[in-house]
Amino acid sequence: MSRPEIVRFNHTSFTVADLDASLRFFVEVLGFSLRDRSRRDPRLIGAVTGLGDADVEIAYLDGYGHTLELIEYRTPADRTAARYRPCDAGAAHIALDVTAFDRMLAEVEAHGFRRMGEVIVVPAGPNKGRRAVYTRSQDGIILELIEAPR
Repeated sequence: MSRPEIVRFNHTSFTVADLDASLRFFVEVLGFSLRDRSRRDPRLIGAVTGLGDADVEIAYLDGYGHTLELIEYRTPADRTAARYRPCDAGAAHIALDVTAFDRMLAEVEAHGFRRMGEVIVVPAGPNKGRRAVYTRSQDGIILELIEAPR
């Protein structure tokens, strides 16, 4: 029996507390474009996620050859915020190659992301010689900025 073929990535998703604020950041600061924003049937979302009825609004953003999905859950009432560390199993992050590294870092910080560590120069591997830093949003989204190759 042959293995099923993966055609491509469909999207990467993050749950956010405030969809409006997150959209402003991803569109105005990072340059993604909004493809779709809409509410979904709570029964359908509950069925696919196993949460029971889940009231959500979902936005699809396109940029840099990838689709990003942002979801704001309004129910269930007992939802919480994730605060994993990069070393914790299941942790994920977005890494972007950026020009004008210092200016981009300042813009990211101005929109509520905070540095998790220091800006470093990568000593080895495919990003050798480039600066990098991990930042985290108020929603817990980890965004790594990597200085674009010159």
